[in-house]
Amino acid sequence: MKKRIIWSLATALAFAPVLPTAAMAATQEVVAPLSIEKFAAEKAALLTEQYGTTSVQYALIDNGKIKVSGHAGLNDLSGKVPLTKNTVYGIGSTSKVFTAAAVMKLVEQGKIDLDTPVVQYVTDFKMKDERYKKITPRMLLNHSSGLQGSTLGNGFLFNDPDTYVHDGLLQQLSTQKLKADPGAFSVYCNDGFMLSEILVERVSNMTFTAFIDQYFAKPLGMNNTLTPQSALDAHSFAAIYSPFYEGQLPTETANVIGTGGIFSTAEDLAKFSQIFTGQRKDVLSEKSAQAMEQEEYKKGLWPTDADSSIDYGLGWDTVRLYPFNDYGIKALVKGGDTTLYHSSLVVLPGHNMAVAVVTSGGSSSLNQLFATELLLQSLKEKGSIKEIKAEKSFGKPSKATMPKDIATYAGYYNTMADQWKVEIKDGELTLQGQKFIYTADDAFVDEEGSTKIRFVKESNGRTYLWMGQYISVPGLGQIAFSDYKGEKVEPAALSKEVADAWAQREGKLYFAVNEKYSSVAYMSLLAIPFSVHASAEGYLYNLKITGPDTAENQHQIPGIAGRDTTEVSFYKEAGIEYFEMRGGLYVSQDGVKPLYTGKTSVATIQANGHARWFSIPANAAGKKLKVSMPEKGGFMVYDENGALVNNTVISGKNEVVLPKNGFIVFAGDAGSAFGISLSK
Repeated sequence: MKKRIIWSLATALAFAPVLPTAAMAATQEVVAPLSIEKFAAEKAALLTEQYGTTSVQYALIDNGKIKVSGHAGLNDLSGKVPLTKNTVYGIGSTSKVFTAAAVMKLVEQGKIDLDTPVVQYVTDFKMKDERYKKITPRMLLNHSSGLQGSTLGNGFLFNDPDTYVHDGLLQQLSTQKLKADPGAFSVYCNDGFMLSEILVERVSNMTFTAFIDQYFAKPLGMNNTLTPQSALDAHSFAAIYSPFYEGQLPTETANVIGTGGIFSTAEDLAKFSQIFTGQRKDVLSEKSAQAMEQEEYKKGLWPTDADSSIDYGLGWDTVRLYPFNDYGIKALVKGGDTTLYHSSLVVLPGHNMAVAVVTSGGSSSLNQLFATELLLQSLKEKGSIKEIKAEKSFGKPSKATMPKDIATYAGYYNTMADQWKVEIKDGELTLQGQKFIYTADDAFVDEEGSTKIRFVKESNGRTYLWMGQYISVPGLGQIAFSDYKGEKVEPAALSKEVADAWAQREGKLYFAVNEKYSSVAYMSLLAIPFSVHASAEGYLYNLKITGPDTAENQHQIPGIAGRDTTEVSFYKEAGIEYFEMRGGLYVSQDGVKPLYTGKTSVATIQANGHARWFSIPANAAGKKLKVSMPEKGGFMVYDENGALVNNTVISGKNEVVLPKNGFIVFAGDAGSAFGISLSK
């Protein structure tokens, strides 16, 4: 099947792909008349049977009453633990709507002004960029603060409520500068909501968990809405699985509560939606709810309005969700993805309706499609809409004569965590191996008519690649995107000194050393490969090289593609090179020594707490490794392709047969000792 260029809704926290490859073919589904309950059950079954979802839970609320509630799939693969309406899921970035509502509650109480600088409330908030003093609570909630994005190291852990990432956020921000002037444009920003969590705590003199419980969960009867800081019952959570590991995984705790760490159920989220449909003005005023649904994205640089799933309000991903905008219906949506849990909440304020979908496995985008289908079917059943409209496309492209100046847009474009090369020749554009045909409206369209590209020179003097997409998913409808996907950059020649320094890093792996042993990130090899040859001259992927030991993101892209920017800084310690990036610390493979192959040895975590990495030498491959474990620690083994062989935090097994050319890492508290024995 031909490759498509798909962009994430981002929430994540988003480690999971937005849509599975099997979902990429356009379709026109004819649905036989069904009761709304059967319709929902069929769509839920589709998620579990065809789209990689382990379990799904859903609820539709209409005028304050739960009209449809159900679930599908398996809670555990053995089938021993049933799914119920009270089974709890992580909701990921849907937590951001709770955070925005919490800030608005404090606005109602006269304790916060949305447009007063945050430094007046959080007095120890500082950055190395003086512009931070202009950041307001509104900017945190509409993603326009200019913060770099995501300081999430040690935030996603297995069954571990460690508050490290929350407690260290202000220190991490103090080492960073802004990516843009506060308020210049909105670009998805997790740190803005982590800082909002701290803002709520400082102003209310309550923990964020206690605030959410007192002002939202208890009044709304949301008895299954919790955080990692609540008293948790592991048996109440939906079981989670990964394609990278056989067997059930421990509970995932996202300790970035305000940005993505709340647990809930579909019915609880449906109850929460009532504050946005005006039925629970006692919990949050109508004025506050309406303030959250305003078109905040228009306050800064943004593409011309088009069908999309990304047009920010306060906390919301979009306040004009497609396809509801085609019916003249305002729809709000927030999606969330942790590594293993996914959610979507779609609210129709003018119709007093909402649907919540939470899943183990899958993606928030698939959940959003399910919620959209269920709402459209309900509106049709009620007579609020006459029919469900046909899916859209840009039409089959008809090749036109391309003006010569269009070819000047060829070149390199920075995008999220990558750099794309755009080639334009003979009226065709090639991007990521996909071809687009030039048409008469100064745009390029793919052969199927699902994706359109054009170039825009914006008022800030920067040139952007705009992309519109209609992505059809068999049985689940269509999702639309319209946003700037990349910013044009020019190659920059490096001095010999700088070029030589980066050439020394070419092809090397750098291994993470300050991620906690319980981190979900250890599900795959925590190593970053370096290659300047894969990018335009003067760049490391989308980072501009600024010196022999430094590189940084300099692009400014509203929406999603400009999220999670960073600065990279290298240094040497005891002759071994390290680099820091967004709170993460990585060591060069030069510092990764072969595992000692004698019968016994000890690996001790030194005073700095850094994890210890070893390569597996040829004469150790095939041998059985047995480790005497410390009280707080774990070890992980990977094969030569980076696939996980054993993780003691997950498996509980301290024995493993070592793979050929693999790697092993020991992580734990400073001073932790791992007793190692090898046998045939």
